[in-house]
Amino acid sequence: MNLKPLRGFRLQDELEQRWLGWTLVAWACVVAWYLVQRQGNIYWLALGDTDDNMRLMQVRALLAGQGWYDLRQYRLDPALGGFDIHWSRIVDLPIAALILILKPFLGVAAAEKWACGIAPLLPLSIAMIGIALTIRRLVSPQAWPIGLIVLMGCGSTLLMFAPMRIDHHGWQLAALAMTVAGLADPARARGGATVGLSSAFSLTIGLEMLPYCAMAGAIIGLRWVWEAADVRRMQVYGLTLAGGSALGFALFASNANQVLRCDALTPVWLTVMIAAGTLLFALSLWNPEKRWVRLLLAALAGAAIAAGFAHFFPQCLGRPEQVSDELYTTWLSNVREARPIYRHALKTAFPIAALPIIGIIGAAIATWRARRSEALVGWAAVALFTAFAGAMLLWQIRAGPAAQMLSVPGATALVWLLIPWFLKRGSMLVRVLGSVIGFLLVSGLFTGLVVPWLPSGKPAKGPDLVGKANAACARISQLRPLNAIPAATFFTHVDMGPRLITVTHHNAIAGPYHRNGDAILDVHHAFTGTARGFRPIAARHKATYLLTCPNMAETTVYRARNPNGFYGQLARGQVPNWLEPVELPKNSAFRLWKIRYDLPDVPEPPVSAPKPRPRPPAKP
Repeated sequence: MNLKPLRGFRLQDELEQRWLGWTLVAWACVVAWYLVQRQGNIYWLALGDTDDNMRLMQVRALLAGQGWYDLRQYRLDPALGGFDIHWSRIVDLPIAALILILKPFLGVAAAEKWACGIAPLLPLSIAMIGIALTIRRLVSPQAWPIGLIVLMGCGSTLLMFAPMRIDHHGWQLAALAMTVAGLADPARARGGATVGLSSAFSLTIGLEMLPYCAMAGAIIGLRWVWEAADVRRMQVYGLTLAGGSALGFALFASNANQVLRCDALTPVWLTVMIAAGTLLFALSLWNPEKRWVRLLLAALAGAAIAAGFAHFFPQCLGRPEQVSDELYTTWLSNVREARPIYRHALKTAFPIAALPIIGIIGAAIATWRARRSEALVGWAAVALFTAFAGAMLLWQIRAGPAAQMLSVPGATALVWLLIPWFLKRGSMLVRVLGSVIGFLLVSGLFTGLVVPWLPSGKPAKGPDLVGKANAACARISQLRPLNAIPAATFFTHVDMGPRLITVTHHNAIAGPYHRNGDAILDVHHAFTGTARGFRPIAARHKATYLLTCPNMAETTVYRARNPNGFYGQLARGQVPNWLEPVELPKNSAFRLWKIRYDLPDVPEPPVSAPKPRPRPPAKP
């Protein structure tokens, strides 16, 4: 596609030579739009996810003097010493820096809000640069603006960079974008270093992208197997992966991650990364000429890593969270984002899966078209990576942001092929409408037009009480009145804990984090068990108050498991004598009681079995 001169300069030269500057200009425009569009969320500190709330609490603790390697959260379950978070400090740094910069001008409260609004947009710049680099290297030096437009249609991906989304997912997606750019880099040493350092950076943050890091390493190994001249890429990749992981562990591994845990960059995964990097480097020094010998050596290296892992770390062969069977059954297996995409309603699944499918098709076509050019190996690597990311959706829908982002190069390649074809048609109508419709279809932007017409699953039977409760009980206006009560430990729902400690001065018992498993089970047992069994559990955690949010999503689980349990009785208005009501504002979404440990139990009334429904008369 030839780009004509525009107002005194060649647009083609501008896009080729100043692509980085214009990419950053595009990023700045996205930042400005997001900050204006989400200013209400920033003002109200609308941290919509429990992880975002916990991230802010980590930053507050760091700025208050908590140790660099101490990631224990002392505001959750303080009676038992708090609990460890398996994250690292690496994502805390930009948020803390923004707070320190803004605090002299705005004050602490406003500085926190704007830091939470700005920080998630920082890794978006890296992701946009990575996408632009990949497209420049594989599609065309002038095609990168199309890729950025396609990226703007990746709804699941962009949500990870939205203001207030301060958890680590945006930074890991940025590392993934640079990984793809490294796989597509024709400069072998630079490409290997990019992939190795990006993988080490991502793993230092968390293990969520471990499958993608493993796939990137496998692709680099396969490139070496296919072409011995690619040995320099593998050599530098092995060194940077091992060295970067070691440096990340030394700088960011918390005290709790110094032991052989399976859910973070602990000595377990550090050993694996160093061993893998060392083996690849050793193979690169040998570099036999025959392809079948290289394939055999690569297979033996992979087998050695797998066998060593199974021998030395057998405890990590199961679930990396290492939770009990009960906690997995009652909590972890029910997390919606951990379900495969085919278990979700079409209205949810279609907009997430549409672009990855287009991207896989586009990458496959581009690979075929490049079969006789130098771009073949690069496109083959990206096509494999894109297909792998799409397949991950069949495991967990949480792979959606990565799958959408990795589909951008393939979708861009299709646009780059399709639009010129339409522009060469004789009819003006075909040129204009064909180009517009083709772009909307191939770029995935059509999903926004289709989604409103798709079925959303089971039709709602009345108002969405759960959705309203979830939203109401997270609002600052609902939580702030609780500060009128002297600081205490509140026994409340698991998903309520992080938001409660972020907005109020009160402590909570649990949060939805697997290292907090015992406390999670205690909360579940307390609410689904008998009323008589609640107080001993609350006493063990030294809880002073009981706080509930009627109709919150988590409460539906309590009632489903035991309709006649403690929470089920509270929902029906059966309140034991040792719960003393605490008055809240008239429009409060909460119910609050003080737990009286000095009163004896009044015998609970017998629970009558539900009456069987009358059967309709049999049809003649």
